[in-house]
Amino acid sequence: MATYNHSYVFQFEQQVNGSFYEDYMKRHWADSFIYSTVYVVVVFCGKKWMENRPRYDLRPYLATWSSILGIFSIFGAIRTVPELISSVRDHGMEYSLCVPSHLQGVTGFWCFLFALSKVCELGDTAFIILRKQQLIFLHWYHHFTVLLYVWYMYTLAAGFGRWFSGMNYAVHAIMYSYYALRAMKFRIPRFISMMITTLQLSQMLVGFAITCLAYELSLRGKQCSKSNGAITYGMIMYASYFVLFARVFYTNYLAEKPRMSYVDTLDPKKRN
Repeated sequence: MATYNHSYVFQFEQQVNGSFYEDYMKRHWADSFIYSTVYVVVVFCGKKWMENRPRYDLRPYLATWSSILGIFSIFGAIRTVPELISSVRDHGMEYSLCVPSHLQGVTGFWCFLFALSKVCELGDTAFIILRKQQLIFLHWYHHFTVLLYVWYMYTLAAGFGRWFSGMNYAVHAIMYSYYALRAMKFRIPRFISMMITTLQLSQMLVGFAITCLAYELSLRGKQCSKSNGAITYGMIMYASYFVLFARVFYTNYLAEKPRMSYVDTLDPKKRN
């Protein structure tokens, strides 16, 4: 496998080798079921608990939270997207889908952090509940399923995982930066929110296409994952996301009476 060489490597990025990340996820990937179950219980119990209580503003905390995740996602995109581009440009699409070289070196470090970040991002929902905003199905379903899938897929060394991490980092870099700026009371044009929702919808469409390509390669005898289950689950997951995001796009931007969009769920100005 050809490991992508970054022009500069920070010392913290080379403290641990790739085998540590793989061993850790093999031993702990099932913990994602615990995190997800606790998350769902807390979400619905928390929503019930807040029914007869006043909302919390939490604007400074939301700005800080979103800024941290935004900066993290920006760095993650800078470290993973170039490897994704190089894998396609220098080695071809099949390589990018079937060879898990992205799990090594600097990119491997950020892919491991990508998996761990799915646990941290569950905290997004706490702001929605405590600020008594509309909790749409897509929000908690997305967080719940992404965590399970990413941790499961990591243990299978799926080459197409580089697409998921790179795209997600890039979209989240923009999305969380938007959240942070709105929490800091910057006036952001409405078309930016529409653009972010469009990016999310595009991400789901590309994700579905990528898993379909990986499935087609598996039918031809290529091994793009240690288990074809990761491919099948990915197709189902991305198809469901695409339908849900398309519905959100329609109801928020095309219907006569727009409702809450996914990108607006953490927006301080979008309240019940």
